[in-house]
Amino acid sequence: MKAFMRKGLILVASMSLGLIMILLTMTITVQAWTNTEAGKVPVKTAVILHAVANNLLPTDLKAPSFLAAKGSSRFDRALVDIQTSDSSTVTARMYQPKEEGPHPVILYFHGGAFMKGYGNIDTHDNIVRSLAARTNSIVVAVEYRLAPEFPFPTAVQDGYDALNWIVTNAAEYDADINNIAVVGDSSGGNVATSVAMMSRDLDGPTVKAEALLYPLTTFLDEDFYSRDHYSSGYYLLSRNVMELARSAYTPDENMWNSPYSSPLEADVTNMPQTFIITAEFDPLRDEGEAYAQKLAAAGVPVEATRYKGTMHGFVSFFEVMQSGKHALSDTATFLNQAFSDEKEFEPYQLAYYEHGDLRSSLQDELEAYTIGTYLISKQALSMFPFNVGK
Repeated sequence: MKAFMRKGLILVASMSLGLIMILLTMTITVQAWTNTEAGKVPVKTAVILHAVANNLLPTDLKAPSFLAAKGSSRFDRALVDIQTSDSSTVTARMYQPKEEGPHPVILYFHGGAFMKGYGNIDTHDNIVRSLAARTNSIVVAVEYRLAPEFPFPTAVQDGYDALNWIVTNAAEYDADINNIAVVGDSSGGNVATSVAMMSRDLDGPTVKAEALLYPLTTFLDEDFYSRDHYSSGYYLLSRNVMELARSAYTPDENMWNSPYSSPLEADVTNMPQTFIITAEFDPLRDEGEAYAQKLAAAGVPVEATRYKGTMHGFVSFFEVMQSGKHALSDTATFLNQAFSDEKEFEPYQLAYYEHGDLRSSLQDELEAYTIGTYLISKQALSMFPFNVGK
């Protein structure tokens, strides 16, 4: 009996030691991912960057489906066709509250380098769906036409046509045309603010507010630190993609100076109140913040926040990143306050967000190591040339 008990204790001790060694190895491995080429990043950012870099997650910047939040049943979801000024049509996905309105309207413009194959209304549907739920607004995600088949200014014109379309059809959709906002991320942020600028210039519908998530604001070769230091592609946007986008979307160099391609170079007086989010490890960081400064200097009410420790496209990961969740919540809060005329602005100063409260930080850490363990296991299994079950 004693010998049996001794063997049992040895077995338990061996298993415990093995488990400790596995956990230690996992921890060391995940921690090693935080040391990137441009500096140390938070562990949650590190595991997502590692996953994307090694093709362990979809490259369309959507969160893993098993971690994604469910859509709200308070909205009807439908595809609509929008007639364009060149006698064509573009598709849009509309989320419309089921309750009686009228409701504010958000026109959303997806990111994706202006080019076909890099982004569409499906790749950004999680953001669109969440904005609808958080603002109780009609959200119209516009499938504007893409380069190289449709270069500048087609995307902006499509967006402006969508703006006019929702105003024309406001009664049908119970839309409040006095409360219209434009929102976009990356290249979509460029399109969103350009649509607002075009509507200002053409005496079109009033855009009450704009929210721009890590927007591209100029096609000119400006000397930005972030463009030089974070454009390898490891942070989800590369110099190569930016150059491809410029050559595809603005093939004529004269297009680079247009206010509707490079709003940073434009007259920005009388633009709508603006909220801008930038990411620390993002080649577009500095031009987004420069745009916020220019708007403020022109007397436009503006707020801008740099999310430290994050990369380009991080809001698309809001289901698994506390920083992304916080940024999306801040965006919705800004829009809700703008729609209700409750937004108050302080003198402009760039704000910084590093992490949430202790509970959120601990949750992020725990989730990061859980996802990291999953990724390590997935990589390890991929090394075996067999399929389980055969």
